[in-house]
Amino acid sequence: MKKSLLVLLLISAFGFSQSDSRIYDIIDAVSTERIEKDITTLANFGTRHTLSDTVSTTRGIGAARRWIKSEFDKISEACGSCLDVSFQRDLVKKGTNQRIVKDVYVVNVVAIQKGTKYPNRYIIMSGDIDSRVSDPTNFTDDSPGANDNASGMAGTIEAARVLSKYKFESSVIYLGLSGEEQGLFGGQGLVKQMKTNGWDIIGIFNNDMIGNIKGVDGVISNRDFRIFSEPVPATESEEQRRARRFYGGEVDGVSRQLARYVHKTTKTYMPEMNPMMIYRLDRFGRGGHHRPFNDAGYAGIRIMEAHENYTQQHQDIRTENGIDYGDVLEHVNFDYAKKLTAVNAINLASLAWAPPAPEKVEIGGIVEPSAKFRWSKVEGAVGYKIYWRDTTSPTWDHSRSVGDVTAYTLEGIVIDNFFFGVSAVGKDGFESPVVFPNAVFR
Repeated sequence: MKKSLLVLLLISAFGFSQSDSRIYDIIDAVSTERIEKDITTLANFGTRHTLSDTVSTTRGIGAARRWIKSEFDKISEACGSCLDVSFQRDLVKKGTNQRIVKDVYVVNVVAIQKGTKYPNRYIIMSGDIDSRVSDPTNFTDDSPGANDNASGMAGTIEAARVLSKYKFESSVIYLGLSGEEQGLFGGQGLVKQMKTNGWDIIGIFNNDMIGNIKGVDGVISNRDFRIFSEPVPATESEEQRRARRFYGGEVDGVSRQLARYVHKTTKTYMPEMNPMMIYRLDRFGRGGHHRPFNDAGYAGIRIMEAHENYTQQHQDIRTENGIDYGDVLEHVNFDYAKKLTAVNAINLASLAWAPPAPEKVEIGGIVEPSAKFRWSKVEGAVGYKIYWRDTTSPTWDHSRSVGDVTAYTLEGIVIDNFFFGVSAVGKDGFESPVVFPNAVFR
């Protein structure tokens, strides 16, 4: 009897070590009603085209971005000025590309919740402010953009409402980006500023269309969602590329590790959801606002619905051959938008509560029966975790907690047969993203 009780206690302790009740509180706090209200407000600005009216108080992108800023300001006021809210803008000249038919200021809305321990480390959630119809240069006709992308913008605002009630070691940015439909200009401008300021970017969750559950192919699901991520950074060196031929890592760049992090956290705390790892930067031949961050070498992923309906994207509002075209409110599933907002919020929190990832991870064990590891010590980490997986597996399937050490040998695990990585673990059990080995020793 005593032995059985001890086993139960150990199982219970292990279970508690894998989760944190605050994450469940965050999930419960996300409000469908607030998200629906915000999506409705954004859609009711008529058009949010990047080149649309900036003077009106009721129509156009100017009115929309001022409203978004006012919502962030209200959130900040409620949390004792915990958000630093501002506009960030860049002038884009007429003719920069075919979609810029006049000079325009591309204006982003930025709300920063500063971290208590690592204020210069940032994890970002973004939504796009702008919308469009069939003609990308038509900035006057109605373009409500209810799903694309009032849903992602509303989710970002709601995440700020929920997470502003907590303190985090790292900083969180809630971001409204403009100019996406005209050429990803908002992200490009902000990335330049981040580089200039020397910000340490953990990664960005780009939320672009998180409100549709009925695909153009007839599939309906309120649980599936996609995580797009590129395999390796666009900025990798020729030396790094050559090393991959011998040591692996073709699908283990920083963005792919961020995607795996979201997959794991979601399956742990929201097992009813089905996160789909898509091994591609974005949809086939298409783009999103995480790409400027990827182009600069930062980790960035796109989180979005699994089943798109193309009759409701980039379309003039009309009925044609019995089909209703247009991105209008009737097509948005607000409960689904709530679920994907919660997915973002719990991953933002988990990363912002976690210590930094190890900067250097070395691997050894060539022609030996064991895999060996050394890594750089991380301030604030109370331990580390070694992960490994089959070379054909998309996720980290095996792990071992190894305590507060900076070297470890996995006895009996042959280095040739698996891929490996190391994460840092904080005092509350939150982990950094996994770092794929970036050096070899013998």
